[in-house]
Amino acid sequence: MKKIISLLLCAVLIAGALSLVSCSKKDSTKTSETDEKIRIVTTIFPIYDWVRSLCPDNENIEISMLADSGADLHSFQPTADDIISIKNSDLFIFVGGESDEWAEDASENSKTKAINLLEVLGDRAKEEELAEGMQGEEEEEEDEDAEEETEYDEHIWLSLRNAEVLVEKIGNELCELDKKDSQLIKSKTQVYVSSLKKLDEEYENTVKNAENKTLLFGDRFPFRYLTDDYSIDYYAAFVGCSAETEASFETVSFLAKKIDELNLNYVITLEESDKKLAKTIIENTKSKNQKIITMNSMQSIALKDIDSSTTYLGIMQNNLDALKQTLNG
Repeated sequence: MKKIISLLLCAVLIAGALSLVSCSKKDSTKTSETDEKIRIVTTIFPIYDWVRSLCPDNENIEISMLADSGADLHSFQPTADDIISIKNSDLFIFVGGESDEWAEDASENSKTKAINLLEVLGDRAKEEELAEGMQGEEEEEEDEDAEEETEYDEHIWLSLRNAEVLVEKIGNELCELDKKDSQLIKSKTQVYVSSLKKLDEEYENTVKNAENKTLLFGDRFPFRYLTDDYSIDYYAAFVGCSAETEASFETVSFLAKKIDELNLNYVITLEESDKKLAKTIIENTKSKNQKIITMNSMQSIALKDIDSSTTYLGIMQNNLDALKQTLNG
């Protein structure tokens, strides 16, 4: 029900924003300099960083990120200004999936080129999975005859192999958009994809040589694409897109017993976690001495926190460092 209300509010917002766009186009005249500027709108940090890494460093390209305040992918709702930015852009790139249903409507019936990254992945996209021990969300009663829609795991950027496919697609679109700098964009794309491949090999070698091949999350679990890439086993409290924050006694007990059974020394949490659940799980183990380690899902990075040292590749390297510690500890 909350999802339906949210989509209805977005629909109203989009309709209002469209009328504003229409009025602004009638009442304003752009200069030739403004007309030549290429505007690219992205939704979240990984996409934003891919685009800025591939684009030429000049004033003719303007890149923006809608979730600039650090809102989570699953809770982000666009403002009227966001919708107007999308409609006035040349390229709009978003993840796709249930959380981005508003994005499809916002980019319809305009000259803006829109890229739904889940659609780009095609068969590589994975369905949401409620694995053993995970606590499912309470579902509202629904019409039994209603056809159940497939929900896809939206955390596609957490696979370096997915990133290769998506970056190449974005690079091709940027070349079409900026033909003058297409050779530079192609070169940047090749270099970036090579960096992704190199890091992917490091991940593969790390897992191959690891003493342990199981991760346990005292948190949500957005890393399914990554664990599937390297055949890592995992247990977690909640699915990646879960809105739940309180784990049941059964969930805590299951995860604590898994730690004892597998002799695990670490419990993983996500960035910005208060770690309460992880601590509760540890308190219910036999040894009660496991350490908490953090992996970054990049779901809620604010624009004000982004500098030249904050990059997708850098964060994925940090996640690899955390993985090394967890799998070899």
